[in-house]
Amino acid sequence: MKKALKIISIGLISLIFLLLITYIFFQIKWNLESSNNLSKLGPEAPIITINDKSFRDLNKNGKLDVYEDSTKKIDERIDDLISQMTIDEKAGSMFITVIGINEDGSLSESPTFSNIFSFLFPSSSKMIVNQKMNHFNIMATHKKENMLKWYNNIQKIGEKSRLGIPITIASDPRHGVSKSPVSSNTSFFSKWPSALGLGAIGDSSIVREHANIVRQEYSAIGIKLALGPMADVSTEPRWIRVNGTFGEDANLNAILTSAYIKGLQGDSLDVNSVASMVKHFPGSGPVDDGKDTHFPPGLQSYKGGNFEYHLIPFKAAFDANVSSVMPYYSLPLGITSEDVGGSYNKEIITGLLRERYNFDGVICTDWKTITDVKLPFGIIFKPASAFGVENLTIKERLLKKLSAGIDMIGGETLSIELSELIKENKVSEDRIDKSLRRILRQKFKLGLFDNPYIDEESLKIFNNTQNIEKGIEAQKKSLILLKNEDNFLPLKNKKKIHYYGFENNFMKKIKQESVENSDLIIMKLKSPKGRFETKYIMEKLFGGGPLDFSSKELSKLIPLIKSKPTIVIINLERPAIIKEISEVAKAVIADFNSDNKIIMDLIKGKFNPSGKLPIELPSSMEAVKNQIEDIPYDSKEPLFKFGHGLSYE
Repeated sequence: MKKALKIISIGLISLIFLLLITYIFFQIKWNLESSNNLSKLGPEAPIITINDKSFRDLNKNGKLDVYEDSTKKIDERIDDLISQMTIDEKAGSMFITVIGINEDGSLSESPTFSNIFSFLFPSSSKMIVNQKMNHFNIMATHKKENMLKWYNNIQKIGEKSRLGIPITIASDPRHGVSKSPVSSNTSFFSKWPSALGLGAIGDSSIVREHANIVRQEYSAIGIKLALGPMADVSTEPRWIRVNGTFGEDANLNAILTSAYIKGLQGDSLDVNSVASMVKHFPGSGPVDDGKDTHFPPGLQSYKGGNFEYHLIPFKAAFDANVSSVMPYYSLPLGITSEDVGGSYNKEIITGLLRERYNFDGVICTDWKTITDVKLPFGIIFKPASAFGVENLTIKERLLKKLSAGIDMIGGETLSIELSELIKENKVSEDRIDKSLRRILRQKFKLGLFDNPYIDEESLKIFNNTQNIEKGIEAQKKSLILLKNEDNFLPLKNKKKIHYYGFENNFMKKIKQESVENSDLIIMKLKSPKGRFETKYIMEKLFGGGPLDFSSKELSKLIPLIKSKPTIVIINLERPAIIKEISEVAKAVIADFNSDNKIIMDLIKGKFNPSGKLPIELPSSMEAVKNQIEDIPYDSKEPLFKFGHGLSYE
């Protein structure tokens, strides 16, 4: 026995030693690569002063070029810059992908275990210096001072590049109350309900005000491109991304989409704007059987012949002068003559977007539509969403996207491959320049060429109590009273309460009674996440599918609810099936990520509930399966209809 333990101990020590040596080897390798990349950069841009006006000499040639001259028209500046760009620089400008942020605000030059995503993407210097990229999206959240420090650091790298092209930083939504490992929560931002919660409010003035505050807070840390709003109409309740939409009514979504874009951009794009990238054209709500098209088979279903309905919010986005559009992964069944995914589909991109709607902004693909996301040892974390073109090579996929009319490619770092295609005359430089003009126009309008840097004074916006209060008010307005049997709410007297399903940080602040000693139960539930059978790791994490609670869950919940008068709070990330729960609860409240204190204030009657359902809540999974993916509010005998919402008055 002792001998066996000794062998095991020696084996473990040897393994740890081997892993340590391997890590040290790769750390040295990464550091050498970083030093080599950064050594290729030039000096900072000198300042040229003419008639008391200062300009940045971005290409460091000692004279004021047209593209450096803020007094010139933007089109003149674009033409001058394009004339000076190499093929490699042009190709690099057509890609956007995730970039890491170290916790201390330094550049992410090597993978770290504290940020698992850093193992999936190249180092910052490799992407900027070697691959000539100048668009990135961030997912990390750190202290505001360090995020601003990182932003200015990354702009300094851009400034030291040959032409000094500034970096555009993008982000998915960050103003949620709930935390996620991606970016739905940034601690120092004001806190708002989810997009579905904004749909429950249904007030365009509140949505525009929200987006205006998003603009201010994004700008303060250097985010100048918002990957949103989602203008999708969530007519398929099983879809995992319902909570990112404004709901299932296209006309309401159109009004709120327009308001959101105007809040971000103003009436037109300028230096004070955050550019908006509306998504996911032509509307990703009707996914086949609710299966999100990040993953195979990637089908969009129009069994109800309702394709035009899903375009309504996008028409509103174009009327609001949205600057960018993101098509989705989906292959739209029966809509176009060629069965290929959205960003490969010429009839969708050129025929519909460019020609029918006359959209002349940037069209950027969703992330990872060409290559797989792979973990170490070749494990596929997420397959490429290359639906209909699975048999094409990487270069052939690039060519097909360009032929379809795409300007920018998300989640990829294939600038070298694109450069090769141009040099091989597989795609003309004129075609690349056409997209480049749209991309650069956005950078110039945002003022990034003239001054991309941000002073620490900008961080004062996060102390703006009015913005914080507006977020709290929106959380209140989003809450929906679905059921209130015998006017059980608001609670009129002090009660002994047993809390169930609440987060630990909330439970530490309240007095918890046992079920036996309590007068009532307040139960907080999340919408069932569901799972699809799949071999892909990311799809297992993503979730989707069934909306009902399992029999095992119900066998635990129903007896508890029956034991005492119970108030149920259901967090509606998707249209949960809560018929059995609602039948035995005294009151039911729908929540869209409001803070627990705000929910308790509603229960105590400190304000009147006013939210209305932006989706219907189905009565059974059978009804869900029988509804049609592209038709709104069509499930049989829904438990609560679209627009339902009670009040105390």
